Amino acid sequence: MKRSKRYRAIAEKVEQGKLYGLREAVELYKEIATAKFDESIELHVRLGVDPRHADQQVRSTVALPHGTGVTKKVLVLAAGEKVKEAEEAGADIVGGEDLVQKIAGGWMDFDAVIATPDMMKSVGRLGKVLGPRGLMPSAKTGTVTFELANAVKEIKAGRVEFRVDKAGITHNAVGRKAFSVDQLYDNVKALLQAIYRVRPASVKGTYVKSITIAPTMGPGIHVDPSSAQKEVAA
Repeated sequence: MKRSKRYRAIAEKVEQGKLYGLREAVELYKEIATAKFDESIELHVRLGVDPRHADQQVRSTVALPHGTGVTKKVLVLAAGEKVKEAEEAGADIVGGEDLVQKIAGGWMDFDAVIATPDMMKSVGRLGKVLGPRGLMPSAKTGTVTFELANAVKEIKAGRVEFRVDKAGITHNAVGRKAFSVDQLYDNVKALLQAIYRVRPASVKGTYVKSITIAPTMGPGIHVDPSSAQKEVAA
């Protein structure tokens, strides 16, 4: 693949084959994030799990200390008095069966979905639409709940969901180039701590196999998993 002059220049700053310390990697990210826009910092973690087994699924949420730098458009599916609660909490879009039908028709102008338990009979029909995009409400991630005010506020404040893909890897944006090194480091640590916290009991051997930090438009920086585990546990 032919790379741009900018990409080749920043790639030279990332030492091939080296496993960086966690904070060292964040500091290097700040140095190589040179795109002309406020690009994201991405954290990719390869886990020693087999997602084909239900007892080795890794999926949860974490509230990042400094948010993601992006305000999400939150849609709430509710009925009755819960509609007003969601609106007062700051939800961008609130509705019931009408919105379910609209989404089923292909409308996707939102970034997160919360539903009350009594709406799940209708929302269940959207599994094939929302599931592949990681937007399907789930009690496990706190997006199926009657506590709408808390759920909306947490998502708006920077709560992120992490889950393994078919290859056993999590992919998350954990901040923006405009963030300070300390802010980015805090966010990365918080996400890694959450991933370690939900290690499935059935997983044997090495849990975190590799950690990579990367800008949206740049090369990956490989982090030493062993030293990272010690850092996040401190």
